[in-house]
Amino acid sequence: MNPARPRLAFVSPSFLFPNDTGGRIRTTNVLRGLKGGAFEVTLLAPASAAQQRDWAGEIAGVCDRFVAWEPESARPQWMRALGLWRDLPVNVQSDRTPAGLRAVHELLAGERFDVVVFDFVHAAVLRPAHVDAATVCFTHNVEAEIFARHVKAAGNSLMRAVWASQAGKMQQFERTALRAFDTVVAVSERDADWFRQHYQLAAVDTIPTGVDLDFFAWREPPALDEVHAPTLVFTGSMDWAANIDGIRHFLAEVWPRVRQARPDARLVVVGRRPPATLVEQAKALPGVQLTGYVDDVRPYVHAAHVFIIPLRVGGGTRIKAFEAMAMGCPVVSTAIGIEGLDVQPDEHFLLRDAAPDQAEAILRLLGDAALRNRLSRQARRCVEERFGHRVVARVFERICLDALQRRATAAVAA
Repeated sequence: MNPARPRLAFVSPSFLFPNDTGGRIRTTNVLRGLKGGAFEVTLLAPASAAQQRDWAGEIAGVCDRFVAWEPESARPQWMRALGLWRDLPVNVQSDRTPAGLRAVHELLAGERFDVVVFDFVHAAVLRPAHVDAATVCFTHNVEAEIFARHVKAAGNSLMRAVWASQAGKMQQFERTALRAFDTVVAVSERDADWFRQHYQLAAVDTIPTGVDLDFFAWREPPALDEVHAPTLVFTGSMDWAANIDGIRHFLAEVWPRVRQARPDARLVVVGRRPPATLVEQAKALPGVQLTGYVDDVRPYVHAAHVFIIPLRVGGGTRIKAFEAMAMGCPVVSTAIGIEGLDVQPDEHFLLRDAAPDQAEAILRLLGDAALRNRLSRQARRCVEERFGHRVVARVFERICLDALQRRATAAVAA
């Protein structure tokens, strides 16, 4: 540890490995870029002894020191349902564990840090009432907006009522929590404007969404021939409500239109823990494969002709879009699926919302190799020039240094 550098504590409410969610990927890329830079980085996160042993190399690559607390066992759904009647949103309640509270409070009380970062607004539930450091909240979404979108997409009145209740609780929690930070970091200007308008936050900075360009190497989209059947791919955690909703709707409304025109078309949905109801829906449809968890998404994306992002709810920015663009797979996305990313429709991807329009764009790409190659090359060039993860980490580091400087200036003025 180098005492000449300011010290930064980074509190994550979840263990970062494997990198199987967009939030974990984004956070890991930022931390990897911070290490060896302006700050000494101490990472706090839940981790079992086995996780610390199995992922020791990866942990060492993102921080100078790792402090763990024992994670709680996953609670069954019926226990989570009991939390619907409490004051905090259900997903915030799950992060408020005794072990997490104790670890964060003891570390911040026992050691001196210059900057403390809480990853996701959920992590603010672990924050002590007083933190003697510049405080930063790294938001990956506008959480209240996600809940509100679920209200609109809910299929029945009971679920609409449940989502509406949770949306109100999340808005109250998010507003109160974010106002307590010296600086809030958003992942898009759209999210930053939302925080300013709805929560009256003054100190909101933005980082671009970044992608590891070396890991997600570009390849020209495969040809369509006897060996390569027309293939669509989606990647994302299939235990996340927004992904489940998007794929369910796609299977019901878009996929039959694609198969009617291209009976040999395949759809591969890559992501961990798809629910049983979605598995059954997929089994009843021709050409659909749900892989479950995979160690590496790249072979599936490189083998596909079209990358779909059919999201109808969600928030923040979708790292999956930039990963697909970096790998050269042409993207068809809804507006929500590409929301917050500074890319242009018809130049870097095809934007379609209605089910018939999504099917039309997919079929157009399957039938036009020149269009696939043009979108592939233009999207990769855009990501290379503006969205590499090293650039993003430098922006995040500068935000933390600015927060530290503002705190020092205020202390002198006082």
